[in-house]
Amino acid sequence: MTIQAPSRKHNTRPLRITWLIWVIVLGTLLAGCASSGVVEPLGKRPVNIVATTGILANFAREVAGEQGKVTQIVPDGADPHSYEPTLRAVRDVAYADIVFSNYMMLEQHSIIRLVDANMPATAVSVSVAEEAAKNGATILPLVEDRSLDTVWLGMSVKGTGAQYGATRSSTIDLTATKVIGPGDAASYLTTSFGEPEIAFASQDGFQENDGFAHDTATLPAAAHQHMSWAFTKPGIYRIYFQARLRVAENTPPVKLNKGVLVFAVGVDATELAKQEKRTLIKNGHADLSVDLDSGDIVLQRDVDAAKETADLNSVIIEVPPRTLTQVPGQKGFRFMGEPGKNVYVLPQAVLGKHVHGSIDPHLWHNVHNAAAYVRVIRDQLVALDPTNASVYRQNAARYLKELDGLDLEVAQIIASIPEKNRKLVTTSDAYGYLVSAYDMEVAGFVAPNPAIEPSVADRIKLAATLEDLEIKAVFLEPNLAAARSTLRTAAQDAGVKVCALYGDTLDQDAPTYIDMMRANAHSLLRCLG
Repeated sequence: MTIQAPSRKHNTRPLRITWLIWVIVLGTLLAGCASSGVVEPLGKRPVNIVATTGILANFAREVAGEQGKVTQIVPDGADPHSYEPTLRAVRDVAYADIVFSNYMMLEQHSIIRLVDANMPATAVSVSVAEEAAKNGATILPLVEDRSLDTVWLGMSVKGTGAQYGATRSSTIDLTATKVIGPGDAASYLTTSFGEPEIAFASQDGFQENDGFAHDTATLPAAAHQHMSWAFTKPGIYRIYFQARLRVAENTPPVKLNKGVLVFAVGVDATELAKQEKRTLIKNGHADLSVDLDSGDIVLQRDVDAAKETADLNSVIIEVPPRTLTQVPGQKGFRFMGEPGKNVYVLPQAVLGKHVHGSIDPHLWHNVHNAAAYVRVIRDQLVALDPTNASVYRQNAARYLKELDGLDLEVAQIIASIPEKNRKLVTTSDAYGYLVSAYDMEVAGFVAPNPAIEPSVADRIKLAATLEDLEIKAVFLEPNLAAARSTLRTAAQDAGVKVCALYGDTLDQDAPTYIDMMRANAHSLLRCLG
């Protein structure tokens, strides 16, 4: 998701678009150069394989062996949810014979757009997680922690937009054009390092002459984005939105419909709800959602494990008095007011920037699913390069046997943890497959907002949770260990260990998928056993 940077003085979107155009042009030139020369046919040279992540690259190397030259777009140690690709990645994609992406909204959308824009016409693009679902993988809906007692309000896109020609590379602009209320309002997300990325902020006004560029959030098709919402004074707010679909970079945007979302901030809205015949939404997970099929902006809610769509004119979002906090001291939060000033904040549901779809994309935390990934890669390479089919099948068979042993090993290690201790507290929602496959339980997330230090109430609540559930440790991804972390601060104050648990990326201590899964299993045993 592309959101305006914290500075409100300059519009960064032209820079982002210029960079993408340069990437596309460079990729086209490189692809043209490749096609103009004499290229040896497959079977007589290694297959040029590009993988978006290190985990996929590891699988591809195991299957391809010496018959493949594998490069990866997201380097080890980087987060695929937020990593911005380099020009080197354009070159790799432009010369690729096949590109493996996880997809299911795992990768930053700019990575997917780079791949789709720069692949040679003869190359093959494979969304491995989706193909794995057809090859025996277990698929889980994305289940998010519901421990917070306020509404979790995000932004999302639903529907296909097929009538407009929308594809997975399309984007949707959701723009705030006006705020009517007693104070200022803003919506933003907080990154893993505690910095805000602003979707809109009313404090500096709304500029129609530049297309409301400072107050526009851009989402990939089918995406969901967690958000925080801030209000400077109590009362009733009405925020006006409009939506546009950008089918492709070089096509004019398609204007969709407008909508108004009402918030009751720090006040009792029961009477207003009765007068306007609206439903007061007090908790649960909801999204301000652009419906590409109807063209409307709607509210999408999770109700009884299902999605329910409501007209914006039928709801009010409650922002209760208990959300009152203070503006953080960091310079990036000046759009909410001066440091220490009171502000009502509905916090985002997941710490850090995290764009996803409705299916949990982290399938590999179940080794059974990793085996399905390997089968997909094997079959795709066999179809692409049948001359070396026997090599790919032999390599895959050997590696699948190793994965069978790994699955049993991980299961036995986790089974040795006392059942009452198999409760996981982490920074994000990336471990649903791990707990489902190996008989654990997600106990939840520690704090709603990493940009604000945990309050006394937060710490008391955490301490009570850890004591009641007898949780021995919380888990932090190694690539986030060096950053200031609300999870670490809250856990240390509660006297709880902070341990490592790999999520989306490998590193020098766990350079392969098998190393990563073993490290995770042993970390769970060491810290919870």
